[in-house]
Amino acid sequence: MNTKHLALPSLLMISALVLSSCADGASGGAGSDPGEDDAASAAPAESPQAAEPSVEPSDRETHEAGGPSPRLAVTYDGGVSVLDGATLEVLSQDEAEGFVRVSPAGDGRHFFLTEGESFRLIDGGTWGEPHGEHDHFYTTDPHVSEITVDGPAPGHVVSYEGIGTLFFDGSGEIHSYDLSELDVEAQLETEVVETEEAHHGVAAVFPDGGRFETLGNEDERNGARVLDADGEEIARSEECPGVHGEAAGPEGMLAVGCEDGVLTFDGTEFTKIQADEEYARIGNLFPAEDSPIFLGDYNLDEDGEEPMTQVALVDTASGEISTVDIGAAYNFRSLARGPEGEALVLAEDGVLHVVDPETGEHTDELEIMEEWTEPEEWQEPRPAIRVVDDIAYITEPDAQTLHMVDLGSLEIINSAELDFTPNEIAAVDGRTAEGADEHAAEDGAAGGEEEEDHEGHDHDDEAHEDHDHEDHDH
Repeated sequence: MNTKHLALPSLLMISALVLSSCADGASGGAGSDPGEDDAASAAPAESPQAAEPSVEPSDRETHEAGGPSPRLAVTYDGGVSVLDGATLEVLSQDEAEGFVRVSPAGDGRHFFLTEGESFRLIDGGTWGEPHGEHDHFYTTDPHVSEITVDGPAPGHVVSYEGIGTLFFDGSGEIHSYDLSELDVEAQLETEVVETEEAHHGVAAVFPDGGRFETLGNEDERNGARVLDADGEEIARSEECPGVHGEAAGPEGMLAVGCEDGVLTFDGTEFTKIQADEEYARIGNLFPAEDSPIFLGDYNLDEDGEEPMTQVALVDTASGEISTVDIGAAYNFRSLARGPEGEALVLAEDGVLHVVDPETGEHTDELEIMEEWTEPEEWQEPRPAIRVVDDIAYITEPDAQTLHMVDLGSLEIINSAELDFTPNEIAAVDGRTAEGADEHAAEDGAAGGEEEEDHEGHDHDDEAHEDHDHEDHDH
């Protein structure tokens, strides 16, 4: 385990989180008086033991927290765990069959577990509630519910401007829901539409009922289109071979990756940003708030046999793509954005590389773990990174360890040994989500006496990880 000093911004966040953890009886973590000028030491969390399965919603108590309280969902072979984002304590462990994936549901509180032929709703147990000009924050025990949305080959989960979208690759069905309607005690009702043909795709539904959806079939994918609330097509582009992934940029821009660049939609029309190479697959895009630049993976080998070492910086303002060579291999779970929009790359040399997206300059690096090699099967565990505010959560499967990195000071501030091998990781931050206010006021936390529901995700800083099911297509 590692114990480092925290930079002040992280200290303020951790202190607020630990107030919540203390109220819940959680152990471990760190905190100090937020008014102190000197950085304080963070005590490493003790190795968590397997937690009891999550309790019924009606049995859970609600606790007021000192601030936003991130929760992490981590999958492993045979189940999913929810952890406290401040202490890394395992709060719940639940069994699941087969290969499972996990994604934020979009409201800052819930997750969706992709399990078999369904999306299963998980309550992360953290939320905020507006109170005048500020928010109050609450926590409760996590809960893996019996609420599912069923269909063949569930794939991407997207949230956009208060609306969540579930995409089923096997049918082309697009299920949409209001973020305010997520509740582990009530069946989720979704609006359902279909793409022209079933394919491994992605969609975003707009608040007015219109939608953005990819184009393709079981043999190929070649672009995207936009429809209005009446289902009438208003824009279309077939200039994006291998279309994959989705991310939202400034002023509602939507972008998807192609095998030869990036396709964007600005609310009115599509624009293709062409890569220099004939084949240069960008399958995942990572935005940063108020930045016109997307970070993307950059695969130059159509056969998927050579590792990726370059990342793409896609400037939607200039319409140009520049590349940066990291000097080491990385994969589709290696990329994230920091609190200042910096590009983060967790490479196979065991180092977290920091790149300035404006200049492409390497600005810093931190050794996290020993060198590692990407496994042959994309479903197998490999290190992954997720960022909440100025904290990066990084899994180290070979050591069954989860690390917390303060991105302000670029130091490991906590590490926890797990009793399982972590695979995928997702995070919710407990902040109030746009479009979920009315639900918080009406319903609140399941089983609590002071109950509300909220969160802040709404696509501002969230990219959607590649969910392709082909060996080289992640």
